[in-house]
Amino acid sequence: MDLTLQGSLLDLTDEMTLRDVGTGMRRHPLARGAWVDVRPGWLAAGDELFAALLHDVPWHAERRQMYDNVVDVPRLTKFYAAGERLPHPLLDRARDALSAHYASELGEPFVTAGLCLYRDGRDSVAWHGDRIGRSRDSDTMIAILSLGSPRVLALRPRDGGGIPGTTQKSLRYPLGHGDLVVMGGSCQRTWDHAVPKTSEPMGPRISVQFRVAGVR
Repeated sequence: MDLTLQGSLLDLTDEMTLRDVGTGMRRHPLARGAWVDVRPGWLAAGDELFAALLHDVPWHAERRQMYDNVVDVPRLTKFYAAGERLPHPLLDRARDALSAHYASELGEPFVTAGLCLYRDGRDSVAWHGDRIGRSRDSDTMIAILSLGSPRVLALRPRDGGGIPGTTQKSLRYPLGHGDLVVMGGSCQRTWDHAVPKTSEPMGPRISVQFRVAGVR
C-alpha cells in the first residue's frame, strides 16, 4: 500500500514550524460543561514530520475481542508514555507549547503522546471517550495534532440523544494537515468522539494525541 503524502498546496512557507497556539483558535462550547478548541494550520509545512513519523515510528497492529470474535483494530498505533523519548523533536516542542498555553486551565502539563496511523478511508475509530484513568471522574484535556489527509472528527453526547437544541445526531469537525483540536472540560465523560470510515478516496493520516498523566 502506498502511504506517501502529496505535498500540501496550502502552506505558504517551506519551513516546518509551529505557529502560535491561540492565534486563529476558536472555542466551541458544548453541552454539559464540555468544549472543543479548533486551531487550523497550527503546524506549517508539516510534510517532513509526516514522512518522519511514517518511517520512524514502530507502528503496531492491534487485535481486540469483539463479542465472540477477535478482530483487527482498523488503524495502526503507538503509545509513548511519560518520560519516553518521542520520535521527533517537533513533538516535544508541540507538547511544551500546549502545556504552556493551557497551563491556567489545565493545571498540569501534557506528558504522553498516542499516535494513530489511518492508512486510508477504511481505517477508523469507533465512538468512545478517553475514560481510562482519572478522566472517568474528572475533567481533562486531549490535544490532537492532525497530519496528512483530511478526516472528520465527530462528536455526540454520550447518551446518544443527539445535539441539544438541534436535530443533529452529531457534530463534525473536518481536520486537515497541521490542524489542532483540543477536547476539554467534561468532554471525555459526557461526550463520545469518533473518526468515521469513509468510502471516498483517502490518503494516509496520522493523529498525535497529547494527554496528561493517568489518562488514556
